[in-house]
This record gives sequence, structure tokens and C-alpha cells, in this order.
Amino acid sequence: MNSKHQFVQLSDGHFIPGLGFGTYKPQEVPNSKTTEATKIAIEAGFRHIDCAYVYQVEEEVGQAVRSKIADGTVKRQDIFYTSKLWCTFHRPELVQSSLERSLKKLHFDYVDLYLIHYPFSMKPGEELFPKDENGKTIYDHVDLCAVWEAMEKCKDAGLAKSIGVSNFNRRQLEMILNKPGLKYKPVCNQVECHIYHNQRKLLDFCKSKNIVLVAYSALGTQREKPWVDQSSPVLLDDPILGALAKKHKRSPALIALRYQLQRGVVVLAQSFKENEIKENIQVFDFELTAEDMKDLDGLNRNYRYLAAEFGADHPNYPFADEY
Repeated sequence: MNSKHQFVQLSDGHFIPGLGFGTYKPQEVPNSKTTEATKIAIEAGFRHIDCAYVYQVEEEVGQAVRSKIADGTVKRQDIFYTSKLWCTFHRPELVQSSLERSLKKLHFDYVDLYLIHYPFSMKPGEELFPKDENGKTIYDHVDLCAVWEAMEKCKDAGLAKSIGVSNFNRRQLEMILNKPGLKYKPVCNQVECHIYHNQRKLLDFCKSKNIVLVAYSALGTQREKPWVDQSSPVLLDDPILGALAKKHKRSPALIALRYQLQRGVVVLAQSFKENEIKENIQVFDFELTAEDMKDLDGLNRNYRYLAAEFGADHPNYPFADEY
């Protein structure tokens, strides 16, 4: 069984596969690895591919998808592809051209889902992380509701089938939901979510508004030095996760992924290793008991791996709120 057998319906009527393949890569990993891993993922059965402008691999991911279309493995409509609007393109007049730039790299006519990557804005331009002479991030101040209206236009233009957000807190979601003249509400909110930070309150809020929660870093993170404290706990080494893995004769990674699916969360899995990619797709072959779920719920410690200072001094920084 593969991911196309489990879909979650979005509020706009489209369906998102419950398991997705993440394409973020650390800088030291060559871009060619992304092409290779994405091809393996599609061959293994992944149909949901998550990417972003800032990952700087859309060309490679597009190449992988097109090669799998060319060899008859999939059709374009079988693939659910997500891209994200970067913080330097928040000004309303830049939103659509940024998406068009991604589409050009991908050689696609549309993306299935387009997200606002972060709720805070940075100085427009080609630099991904604009800084002043003192090395301080140069921010921009754009009304989130104006950014959202530009996202709605991308959907109306047929360039994105669905639109949503990423790394938004409850207050920021409510700002969009309560916007006068709202045409389309966000179909999802993609956030860091795993057994150490299970986002229970945000998940409950999103469910109450028919917004799907999408989990990134569900297996911990790639522990990149600029973003992650190197002394942070290794999620997949957790003893309770290990005990449940033994009980179900599965890997700790599969237990962590299955936990999210059973909570109604769409979950992303990222790996460059063929055996891990092929293993992660087997998340649909077993089920955790209510007791297992309770044990995993008990591991929550509201711990963020990606609590980088990046954006912390912007008024729209989302992680200052409780959820």
C-alpha cells in the first residue's frame, strides 16, 4: 500500500496525500542528491512532494518529477506538489511573479499547494537572507492580509490549486480568517510537529476551523548547525519510541510518522537514503493502539528544534506566542 491510498480532504475540495516527501537539504549535500532521492521517493510510492523557493532545489525536484512522468511511472495529476512564498517576496506585487519563477524552474503549469513560508517579511531582492553591514537581518513590514489577497489571486489565476500558510500561530491564522472580504481561507498550516512538540492546542484550533495541520521535522531534524542546538535530544533515540518500535516490529521513524497520521495530521518525511525512503512509505501497513498513542502524547515537552533567532525581532515572529 502506498500514500495514494490515504488522502485528507482540504476545505476547498482538493485532496492532499497524508504522507509527503520533504525535499529540504543541508547546504553541504549536493543538489544532484535531491533529484536522485525524489525519483526514488516517487518510485517507492510517494505522491506528495513538499518543496519551497528558499530550498533552492526546485529545478532538481522538477527534473525528477518530469523524468518519472516521461518513463510512465506517474502523470502530472498524480503528483501533489507544494511550493512556498519566501519572505523577500511578501509585497503583494511580487507574490505572483515569485510563484511564476518557481513554476519556470519546475517546468510546471501549476502547483497543487502554495504556502506563505513564514509570517514575517524581509527586504525584497535576490538575497534570501538580506543583512545590513552589522550582519543584522533587514526586515520589511507588509500587512499579512495584503499578502493573503495576493495569494488568492494566484489561485484565481490557476497557478495554485490550493493556498495555505506555514509557521503561523493561532493569532495570525485568526487575522486571515477574520479578514473582511476573505475569498479563500488557508487550507493548511505547515508547522514543526513531532512527539516532543505535538502542537496539541494548535491542532485542535486548526481542526475547529477545518484547516489541515501539516507536520515538518516529524522525525526530529537534520540537526544543521545554523538552525539547531547541537545538544538537543535526538528524537529517534527516545526510549519510549524505541520500545514501541520493538513492539510493532517497525523502526522508530515509522512509529513517529504513524503517530501523526492517526492524529489527522499530514506528515512529511525526509531522507536521502534509499532504504529509509522505501521504509517510510510503509507507514500505512500497521496501526498504533489507543494506549500507544497515549504514551506518545506523554512525550510532549513543547520542545522546538528550529527555535532559531531568525525573525525573532520582527513583530510577526510567530513563536513568541504559546501556540
